[in-house]
Amino acid sequence: MDYPNDQDPGAPIRSGIPEHGRVPKYYAVKARIAALVAELGEGGLLPTERDLSERYDVARETVRQALRDLLLEGRLRRQGRGTVVAGPKLEQPLSLASYTEGVRRQGRTPGRSLITLDRFPCNEALAAETGLTRGEPVWHMERVLLADDERVGLESTYVAVARVPRLDTDFDPDSSFYGYLHEQGIAFGDADERIETVLAAPREALLIGTPPALPMLLLHRVSRDTEGRPLERVRTLYRGDRFSFTARLGGWTDDSGGPAGPSI
Repeated sequence: MDYPNDQDPGAPIRSGIPEHGRVPKYYAVKARIAALVAELGEGGLLPTERDLSERYDVARETVRQALRDLLLEGRLRRQGRGTVVAGPKLEQPLSLASYTEGVRRQGRTPGRSLITLDRFPCNEALAAETGLTRGEPVWHMERVLLADDERVGLESTYVAVARVPRLDTDFDPDSSFYGYLHEQGIAFGDADERIETVLAAPREALLIGTPPALPMLLLHRVSRDTEGRPLERVRTLYRGDRFSFTARLGGWTDDSGGPAGPSI
């Protein structure tokens, strides 16, 4: 099968056209709108559903389904009563770097809005996951993540009060928590991280400002300091239409010490 000359690198072969060649009508319309999106560029105003249905001679519901896909993919966004071309997704590195660093590297202004900061005794589940002691005081900090004042995620952080006893008075909740830990002389050692796709709960969707049906990327992280002691447990929801994650992978060796490639 020949690879289409006009297809973007990384796109599905034949742009998702089934082998039998029959393409759903909405998908064909989606492809034509995607081409229009590329012409308009970031911030460009898309024609109305009615105009698009007349342009492509299809029902408005067909156009609506195509637009829904493009919105979920993050290629479009709602602005007032219209729809405009979205900018590129924010790339967050999978590393022990803060959200602040990742956003600034892309020329955006990071920010956070504090929702809650309270303390409670560490429960059994949190203790089992982090290695903290059951019953010891723990801070819980919940913040909305911002990029250029746009709400893009929701972050919940758990950390032992003994590690940062003055968190409620000394820490600026709009700043980087990792930067604050560094100022306190606390250094990160390593972390376990897991990513999955979820739908936001109604409260989470309301805080982030997205519809509940929008897919989210959920990141779980349990980190330790350089001495292997428990440091933080973080649960972060990222908007699936505004974020992608990146990682740099190196080579590795087999059991004999020789070079090995990836197994499939």
